[in-house]
Amino acid sequence: MIEITNFIEKNRETFLGQLIEFLKFPSVSSRSEHKQDVRNCGEWLVQHIKSIGGENAYLFETEGHPVVYADFIRYPSAPTVLVYGHYDVQPVEPLELWNSDPFEPIIRNNKIFARGASDDKGQLFIHLKAFESILKTNETFPINIKFLFEGEEEAGSNHLDSFIEKNRELLSCDTVVISDTEWFDFGLPSICYALRGIAFVEIKVKGPNRDLHSGSYGGAVDNPAEVLANLISRLKDRYGRVTVPGFYDNVLELTVEEKEEFARLPFNEKLYRESLGIKQTYGENGFTVLERTWARPTLEVNGIYGGYTGEGAKTIIPSEATAKISMRLVPNQKAQEITQLFVEYIREIAPPTVSIEVFPMHGGNPVITPIDTVWMRKAKEALRNSFGVEPVFIREGGSIPICETFQRVLGASPVLIGFGLPTDNIHSPNENFSLENFFGGIKAIANYYMLLKDK
Repeated sequence: MIEITNFIEKNRETFLGQLIEFLKFPSVSSRSEHKQDVRNCGEWLVQHIKSIGGENAYLFETEGHPVVYADFIRYPSAPTVLVYGHYDVQPVEPLELWNSDPFEPIIRNNKIFARGASDDKGQLFIHLKAFESILKTNETFPINIKFLFEGEEEAGSNHLDSFIEKNRELLSCDTVVISDTEWFDFGLPSICYALRGIAFVEIKVKGPNRDLHSGSYGGAVDNPAEVLANLISRLKDRYGRVTVPGFYDNVLELTVEEKEEFARLPFNEKLYRESLGIKQTYGENGFTVLERTWARPTLEVNGIYGGYTGEGAKTIIPSEATAKISMRLVPNQKAQEITQLFVEYIREIAPPTVSIEVFPMHGGNPVITPIDTVWMRKAKEALRNSFGVEPVFIREGGSIPICETFQRVLGASPVLIGFGLPTDNIHSPNENFSLENFFGGIKAIANYYMLLKDK
């Protein structure tokens, strides 16, 4: 590893310059106006992979944004690793809260600031630089590797499932490695073994055929905004439990050992509250903050709109009102089943004075992987070797829906070796990525690949 590490150190400026170029693409997959930007970013990625020695690098078309695939296969008897990541990014709004242009990366305090810096371009790029560093110093690669980089993860991964189903042979592998998660704390390398799933819906409440004068019609016509507020208020009880019938039926409970491991982690609730600017945490009774966010299902209102929200007064009964709602799911829950339960409950409690529509937007099932596999043990060893700290196994509350597909279709459990930090501001203004973790991550992933040759 000494020669590989020296190569990484000598090429820090080159690697950083390439990352900056990658981050400049406004590859916002959820916005139609950025469709060409997403494609341009994918094409750049294909050419970059070719330039560093990757083979069979292609842009595969889907009904949505394209998928990038490449590989380097030399040894039929060696392990095959599939590296997954995504090159699309979240929208940047509210733009006024950014301290710099989100697509003009800048370096401050040994961090790179840009949309996608941590989620997931910076972490994806770690794997390409690790691959390049090994290849340039060894003239070959010790294992078989395949790269699969998606262009619409932030828009729901609506077409990747079918792509994987159709390309099982092309994507066949022994394990899937993903860097799209974060460490538990600064200086504490972490391997994630479970992610929550998601079921995302939109509720639309329709009342009169037009906005009405609140004086002329108030008291005679039901108000869609008020109906929506009432429906939302009935989705949870006062103790933080979701009231949708059957919601908790299949929840996989935490083991005693897991609860003990959670309790040993250096979590400071006071600092947690201060960092968020809140006076008190909130959630399902009987569970700690980590248990609630990692291992319990939730329901959250992501947005509500309807009626007049501009400056000054406009006294109306709005014609309609809408809410977007996400439910985070835990192992043994299924997104499709939970969505159906939600729809049935809304229909049950909706009044006859309005019409209700529920639109399932997207969903993904939760995933949990065993921590005693060779893939996990080698990952822990690689992180320990590179950062000089004993890594921890954690869960995360977020979702990477495609992980369950890898398990189900390819029979390959994912190894989630992320390098993000809790302060990276992913999905928020001023997203950033620690350069210490970027370069340390390149060394760690290179070390991981070298360790796998002796699996």
